[in-house]
Amino acid sequence: MKYGFIGLGLIGGSIAKAIHEKIEHAEIIAYDINREATQQALAEGVITQVAAEIGFEFRECDTIFLCAPVQKNDENLLKIRSFLKPGAIVTDVGSVKTPIHEVIREAGLEGQFIGGHPMAGSERIGYAASKATILQNAYYILTATPKTPRRAVDTFRDLVSALGALPIDMTYEQHDYIVAGVSHLPHVIAASLVNLVKDSDSADGLMKMVAAGGFKDITRIASSSPVMWQQICLSNGENILKLLDAYIGSLQGIRGEIAEKQSEDLYRLFDSARTYRDSFVGTSAGPIKVSYALTIDIADEPGALAAIATILALNGISIKNIGILHNREYLGGDLRVEFYDEDGLNKAREVLNAKAYTTHG
Repeated sequence: MKYGFIGLGLIGGSIAKAIHEKIEHAEIIAYDINREATQQALAEGVITQVAAEIGFEFRECDTIFLCAPVQKNDENLLKIRSFLKPGAIVTDVGSVKTPIHEVIREAGLEGQFIGGHPMAGSERIGYAASKATILQNAYYILTATPKTPRRAVDTFRDLVSALGALPIDMTYEQHDYIVAGVSHLPHVIAASLVNLVKDSDSADGLMKMVAAGGFKDITRIASSSPVMWQQICLSNGENILKLLDAYIGSLQGIRGEIAEKQSEDLYRLFDSARTYRDSFVGTSAGPIKVSYALTIDIADEPGALAAIATILALNGISIKNIGILHNREYLGGDLRVEFYDEDGLNKAREVLNAKAYTTHG
């Protein structure tokens, strides 16, 4: 099988690496405007050929991944259209599916397209940050068209599964509504909440000073790329507005319950949320990335933090972030250490517990 990649950044590079590791005898050709990315992938043996442009070099590909930014995929699709061999499948990795499906329909390529959205990633960008394990146990949503051959969909599902991801089939309309609720709207809310605190803070910044613990956790996603989220809001605005209106209505109802001291209604609000939140499946990656962090009880004495860092370093565990927690209203421990992945988190917990440290999370 020969795979083509147009765009070899974080997601494109991660899928290419996974194919290289998991699929025997796979050939991979890639094009990216960043020549350093394709040359690095070639040197690592991840890809077998660098394409000079989006053109005839892709003519033998069985599957082509469009992995450029969402607004560029439409343009790249039209460039590659005349070089597709019969039966070849084109897929994308965008987080909004309606625009690409509309372009596919207008281009007459519905029989050769399967929309894709691997719900995985990192705040780091570019091929250098890519890794095959990003896809592990991540949902990978597939939005085939009514004209996509069933056999082609089954083959692509098998590929996604082989790469360690969890394929889910749905329509592109379902996809855009679902991610508006569980990803897009939460990012809007987190950004607005952070700005509310910023605008409500005192001149000496006391709110900011104590804004850690729960507040920092629930607004973590506000640190995401402003350009990306600007584009997502413009691309999936209809669904976001529908759910945003419902959320505003919910807030107005909650405001009334607080103002009128409706104790039973307020209890039901928090109890219902807690029950539903606790029912979430915790074994698969979703659209909002997990923070792999531990909090640790440490003594307030010189060298305590350095001791933790040394223990982790000696055991080959990489630290993503580390800091003292001054606000521990909702968290145990007074040192917070964040890791790059679940393996690092689990190994750190095991090592520290063996050294008699008390860990939380």
